[in-house]
Amino acid sequence: MHSTVAKLKRAFDLIGSGAGLLLSSPLLGAIALAIKLDDGGPIFYSQTRVGGHMSHEGDATDCYEYQMWKFRTMRTDAEKGGQAIRAGKSDPRVTRIGKFLRKTRLDEIPNLFNVFVGQMSIVGPRPERPQTIQTLAAAIPFFEERMRMVKPGVTGLAQINLDYLGRMGETHELATMRQFLTNPFGLDYEVDESPEADDMRTKILFDFAYAASLEKVSSFLRTDLEILFRTPLVMILGKGR
Repeated sequence: MHSTVAKLKRAFDLIGSGAGLLLSSPLLGAIALAIKLDDGGPIFYSQTRVGGHMSHEGDATDCYEYQMWKFRTMRTDAEKGGQAIRAGKSDPRVTRIGKFLRKTRLDEIPNLFNVFVGQMSIVGPRPERPQTIQTLAAAIPFFEERMRMVKPGVTGLAQINLDYLGRMGETHELATMRQFLTNPFGLDYEVDESPEADDMRTKILFDFAYAASLEKVSSFLRTDLEILFRTPLVMILGKGR
């Protein structure tokens, strides 16, 4: 990442997250009330995520763990026993209000606090859970490079081009590459199951493209402005491209 880009990016993060938290404060109260009325459970949900670079062997190098805050969208017993369970399509664990929050991405508003304190950026790759890092690094070549010198983001190229679970639609411009991105090792599973590595192979294309844009101030500004412009459209329409 260009040194000037790094300084500009942090300045934008501080201003953007501070303004975002302030402007969204009335909405935060309404969402919190809706969650409480839905099932009476906790309003917020925190989850350990990893930021920074990981080696191909899954060892930590220049990486950090932090607690990422979100509005709770699943039942309180969604991960009984503390075991990480990947969210699926039409996941029965998602609450009624949670479906709306996920579709509009409003559940991620509390991420702005993580941005403000420097754990995340407004724009960047989505962070992964520690439990899945080693598996993904082993299954996907160069997976560990997607976040070298780049903080995880609230929104990004992948988030505005793919759905909430990181999957492309049938009419997506990358659909012609589906055969190369889905089950390249010919494992025995149904395509509809869409294992996490398959989804991540699509995400990583956008993550690399974003990282490349950070090498010049002009491409950084152009890319970030496009992402920030399109993010509200994704929230309103309830889906990525």
